[in-house]
Amino acid sequence: MAFSYDTAAELFPAAIRKKRRTGVAYRRFSKAAEAVRYAIEELPADCLNGAYLQVDEARFDHKGIRTLYESDEYPLQRRAS
Repeated sequence: MAFSYDTAAELFPAAIRKKRRTGVAYRRFSKAAEAVRYAIEELPADCLNGAYLQVDEARFDHKGIRTLYESDEYPLQRRAS
């Protein structure tokens, strides 16, 4: 079964113990592509490292999220490096 970037997704960022309020919390997205983009382009690196993405029954850690973002099948425009 192929991954669908159009499926709803939940993103659970890692908690940062050093900082009490980072403004980064659980988010639900209508499309997994949006969640992947947010995780890679918007989350602070220390939040991404322990984050996971839940899509249906599949769970992706920070390495899996990066793989989805770098995939040729990723449907959104990537931010310029």
